[in-house]
Amino acid sequence: MKQFLILISLAVLFGAAQFANTYTDSHLIEGIVLDQDTGSPLFGVSVLEKGTTNGTNTDFDGRFSLTVTNAAATLVISYTGYQSKEITNITPGKEIKIHLGVNNMVLDEVVVTGKSRPRLGLGKVFKKDRSSAPATYHTAPYVNSHIPPSDPVDNWNTEDYALIQENRFLEVGQEPLSTFSIDVDAASYSNMRRFLKNGQTPPKDAVRIEEMVNYFDYEYPQPQGEHPFEVVTEFSDCPWQPKHQLLHVGLQGKEIPMENLPASNLVFLIDVSGSMENANKLPLLKSSFKLLTDQLREQDKVSIVVYAGAAGLVLEPTAGTDKRKIKDALSKLQAGGSTAGGAGIQLAYKTAREHFIEGGNNRVILATDGDFNIGASSDAELVRMIEKERESGVFLTVLGFGMGNYKDNKMQQLADKGNGNHAYIDDISEAQKVLVSEFGGTVFAIAKDVKIQIEFNPEHVQAYRLIGYENRMLENEDFNDDKKDAGELGSGHTVTALYEIIPSGTKSDFLADVDELKYQKENKPNAASRNSEELCTVKLRYKKPDGNVSQKIEHIVSANDIKEASDNFLWSAAVAEFGMLLRNSEYKSKANYEQVIQLAKKAKGKDENGYRQEFIKMAKTMHSLADPEMAGKE
Repeated sequence: MKQFLILISLAVLFGAAQFANTYTDSHLIEGIVLDQDTGSPLFGVSVLEKGTTNGTNTDFDGRFSLTVTNAAATLVISYTGYQSKEITNITPGKEIKIHLGVNNMVLDEVVVTGKSRPRLGLGKVFKKDRSSAPATYHTAPYVNSHIPPSDPVDNWNTEDYALIQENRFLEVGQEPLSTFSIDVDAASYSNMRRFLKNGQTPPKDAVRIEEMVNYFDYEYPQPQGEHPFEVVTEFSDCPWQPKHQLLHVGLQGKEIPMENLPASNLVFLIDVSGSMENANKLPLLKSSFKLLTDQLREQDKVSIVVYAGAAGLVLEPTAGTDKRKIKDALSKLQAGGSTAGGAGIQLAYKTAREHFIEGGNNRVILATDGDFNIGASSDAELVRMIEKERESGVFLTVLGFGMGNYKDNKMQQLADKGNGNHAYIDDISEAQKVLVSEFGGTVFAIAKDVKIQIEFNPEHVQAYRLIGYENRMLENEDFNDDKKDAGELGSGHTVTALYEIIPSGTKSDFLADVDELKYQKENKPNAASRNSEELCTVKLRYKKPDGNVSQKIEHIVSANDIKEASDNFLWSAAVAEFGMLLRNSEYKSKANYEQVIQLAKKAKGKDENGYRQEFIKMAKTMHSLADPEMAGKE
C-alpha cells in the first residue's frame, strides 16, 4: 500500500512538473521591424514562429507582439520586396529590434504554363541578354517569403487570370459608337505591385490597364446638380504616339460624409479553408477586417459567416459599437479543410436577406483566395448563383488575398455580377486604403448599372481605341436596355477612361485594309457632322442603388477644346503607358519607361498618401530592368 501511495505521489509531482513546463514554455516576444537603409518602421511585416502557423503582422509603428510556444523558438521575418530574416536566441521580456534590407533579386519575366503544374515559384524566366546573342530561358525560384515550407503539392502555382484581348482601333465610318460599363475595381494594380515587389514581371493577363488608372484619385470637381456624379472630359496630344490624340473621360462620385451614410447590414463571408493558413491570407485578412470594424457606427450591424468543408454562422448580427465582440470572433478563426465556397455564398446572402435594412446598405463582403473546390465551384455555377442573389438588393464586395493559388478570374466575375467591386489586399497598407481611407466608396454604392456610350464625329475622328475595359465592353443596344447589368459607383469614387484617337486624314498602320462593299455604300458623314465642331458626344446611364429605371446624361466634347494637358490627364496617361509596357501591347508605339517617369513626376501633385511616389519608384525599377545602364541614374 505504501509503495502504491509513493507511485501516486510521484505521478502527481511528474504531472505538475509537466504542467509547469507547458506553462512556462509560452513566452511573449515583442519587437520592432525597421528598414535597414532608412530606419523607418515597416508596416504589415509578417512575423511567424518557424515550423508553425502561429504568426502576426507589425502595426503602423512597425511593432509586434507574439506569444510563442517554445522558449527556443525561431522567428521568420518576411516582407514583400525585402530579404527574409530568421531571428534566434530571443530573450523574452526584452524588445528586439530587427532591420530588413531590400531584396535586390529581380527577374525579368515569369511564364507559368497551367498544363505542366509547376511547383510554386518554378517557372520559365525570360532574361534579356545585353549582347547580340539569342535570348535564353532560365529557371529561377518564385520569390515568396511569406509561404512556409509544406507539401510540394501545396506549392504548385495555380493562379488563374482571364485572357485579355486588347481593344483594337475601330474606324468611325464603320463603328461610330463605343459602349462599356464603368469599372471602379483596382485589384489589378495592387496585384501587379505584389509581383514587382517580389522581383517578377506580372503575367500579361494580370495587367488590366483601367484598374491601374482607377487605383488613383483625381482632382475632379464634386457634383453640384441633381446627378450623383460629375462628368469631366479633356482632350490633348497622345504622349506615346505624337500623330494621335488622347481623350480623357472622368467621373467623380458624390462624396457623402460618414455621418450621413445609411445604416449598414454587413455580412463578412470569410474563407477559412486550409489554403488560407499562410501569413498573407487569413492572418492578414483578420487584421484587415479589424480595421474595417473600427469604422462601424451604432446603426451598423455585422454578421460573420465562414466556410471550409462546410459553411456556418459564427457571429449573429452584432451592433457596430460592440467592436470587441466582433474582433474576438475574428481572432478565433483558424484555417483548415477544403473549400465549399458556394455554400458559404448562399448562407451569407440568406443572412443578409433575413436582416435586410430597407433604404440601407446591405452587402456581403467576401474575403478569399478564390480557390473553391467543393459543391458549387465552377465559374458558371457561381456566376448564376450571384446573379440570382443580387435581385434581393444585397450588394457584393470581393477582397482577394494571397498568392500561388489566387483565382483572379473567378473573383472578377463574382464582383462584376454581384453589383459590387473587387480589391486585392497584398499587405496591411492596402487594407488601410480600401477599408479605411476609401471606406465609403468600397461599401456604399451611390449609383448602379452605370454605362457609358460615346459617339464620335467622323469629321474629326478617323478611328479610336478604348484603352482597357476589355472585360466591361457592352453591345451598343445594351446602353438603353435597363435589364443589362453594369458597374456600380461608390461614395467619393472616381472613374477614368482613356481613348486613343486617330484624327481624320492621318495615315496609320493600325487601320485595317478592307475591301469596298459590293451591295451597299460605306457610311459617309452627313451634313450636320461636316459643319459641326463637336469631337464626340459622351452619354451616360445610371440607376439609383434601389432603382430599376435609368437616367441619362449627355456631355459634348468640342474638337476645339484641345489644350495643354492637366495633371489629371498626364497622370492617367503615364499609368496607362506603364500598363501597355507591362503588357507589351502591340499599340504601345513609342512608349518607354523614361517617358512614364517624366510624365508621372510632372503630374505627381500633393500625393498625401505616397501612392504616386510608389508608382514612380516601380516605374524606375522597370526602367532599370529594361535598360540596366540606367540603374541608379534616375
